[in-house]
Amino acid sequence: MSVTWAVHQPHPVVRPLVTRYVGYAQDEVTLPVHRGLPSRYVTLVISLAGPVRMAGRSLQALVGGLHTRAVLIRQDRRQEGLQLELDPLGVRTLFGVTAAELSGEVVDLADFGLGSLPDELHSLRTWRERFALLDDVLAARAVSPVAPSPELGEAWRRMRGADGRVRVTDLAGDVGWSRRHLGERFRAELGLAPKQAARVLRFERAGRLLRQGHADLASLAVECGYYDQAHLTNEWRALAGCTPGTWIAEELPFLQDEEVAAGQDSRHDS
Repeated sequence: MSVTWAVHQPHPVVRPLVTRYVGYAQDEVTLPVHRGLPSRYVTLVISLAGPVRMAGRSLQALVGGLHTRAVLIRQDRRQEGLQLELDPLGVRTLFGVTAAELSGEVVDLADFGLGSLPDELHSLRTWRERFALLDDVLAARAVSPVAPSPELGEAWRRMRGADGRVRVTDLAGDVGWSRRHLGERFRAELGLAPKQAARVLRFERAGRLLRQGHADLASLAVECGYYDQAHLTNEWRALAGCTPGTWIAEELPFLQDEEVAAGQDSRHDS
């Protein structure tokens, strides 16, 4: 299989809303179904090849909200496109809806007035040009940002920084809210309760360490805040739909190149 990755940080105006742009091109893909795993991001995917196919739906470009179950995506032999990692608290600025309204959903990008974007990106020859177009389109929407309350923003920042290994009661106290009020505001803006969000963040950290070659599941479980390896395995079954071992065998060979590319920027693009 031939794989090309291009990773780029957005323009500073866009960066508070979008963590990074990832361009990808893959030939001779042999994995028939890809598991889209839960993560801290609302995900924007724009295919420059065939449409993205999942659960009876086919979309050229989509926005996927925060979720607690894997999304199964059927893969063609040839794939090319872009994936954008969106901060859930920036979704209101970009699309005029909260991340809670997208939670557990997959929405056509055209519903947000960007139906022509896939064709515009496809017409460009290089990743550098495509990233520049994304900067222009998203910066225009970031002119009037809609910020969440400072308390919610700080709670989400701290939870992300700890990869979910934080007590919700302590978090609420640190921002000056009751645990109940924090839960209500969290669900209203992100669509997940604080405990659910922390669960996704711990799971995401485990996946990141597995990509980096951390093969000792018992020590990985402790490092990620699980009680033991059995707890880790049960969480993977619930969130990924498979055990860590199955995911490593099925998916990891296709994802390691992305980890290598993660530190690169557009200076390496063509």
